[in-house]
Amino acid sequence: MKINWGTGIILAFIGFIAFIMYFIVSMNINDKYDHDLVSEDYYADELKYQNDINKLKNARTLEANLSYEKTAEGLVIHFPETADYKEITGNLFLYRPSNKQLDFDAAISLSNSHLLIPDKRLVDGRWNIKVDWQYKGQSYLFKESINY
Repeated sequence: MKINWGTGIILAFIGFIAFIMYFIVSMNINDKYDHDLVSEDYYADELKYQNDINKLKNARTLEANLSYEKTAEGLVIHFPETADYKEITGNLFLYRPSNKQLDFDAAISLSNSHLLIPDKRLVDGRWNIKVDWQYKGQSYLFKESINY
């Protein structure tokens, strides 16, 4: 049987449509290709972003901003020495880009000028750390991407 050019074009179209359908079905069924957004309320969070920009500007005006270091006990976050640690409040959020189940939130309650995140809570790899803290009515924000 000889295939003419018209039959070849039709077979090419059918093959291409079959490939696209296979691709669409496999992407929708396979859990390996399922990716979540960083936040469930992504658009609402985007509208609040100006507050974060203002807090970052406030943090740049500090003489000494937050710093961190990796120790044997875990990750230690140092607050400015000039600030009275008893008046510092806020929230700490650690986000793991590769695994949503490892993300965690913690309220800041200090007994000295640093905060310890235990080693057992953190696995090796990339983390995004976000410290939203207040001191004497002023809000500050510290954002950093770290490799633990």
